[in-house]
Amino acid sequence: MIAFLVGVIEEKHDNTLVLDVNGVGYELLITNNTLVSLPMEGETVKVLTYMQIKEDGIALYGFATEEEKAMFLKLISVSNIGPKSAITILSGMKLSDLIVAILNEDANTISKIKGLGKKGAERICLELKDKVSSVNLPLLDGDLLANVESINESALNDAVDTLISLGVNKNEAYRLARSKATADITAEEIILKVLKDLGR
Repeated sequence: MIAFLVGVIEEKHDNTLVLDVNGVGYELLITNNTLVSLPMEGETVKVLTYMQIKEDGIALYGFATEEEKAMFLKLISVSNIGPKSAITILSGMKLSDLIVAILNEDANTISKIKGLGKKGAERICLELKDKVSSVNLPLLDGDLLANVESINESALNDAVDTLISLGVNKNEAYRLARSKATADITAEEIILKVLKDLGR
């Protein structure tokens, strides 16, 4: 199995990375979080990998951090969650937010990820609640776990639904709204702040 690759970034776009490793181009499927953390094209980078061997070929998945790869491996252990679905899930939320949602069994928040229904979100919470604590997570921002209850989840969810109805991408709507959510903010205030950032 290929555990990691070190090479020059040839291309990066959407959820795809092409890495030139000694003249061989490896195409990897990556998360949005990994994509934004990568250096410019032409730069050398180390990418952690997971190799999936299928009947119709081999697929490579890439990760910028050990934590993201560890969560990917846990997600694909969930019933009916394959590698591509796991990449979509990890692209739809910050890793720290996903872990907090799982620990709180907040299937409603996880179900807002594009392509993931309520049943899939519930399975993730059920099957991973006792496993995510074993993931080494220095990226959990300070007191995030302690403070998660202080976020107005109802206002956040209402704001996300409204933003989606206004044409904002589902994953982007959650990410943007989550960045504005506080304990005492209303859904309307979240929406206004997000729309201001979007220049609408």
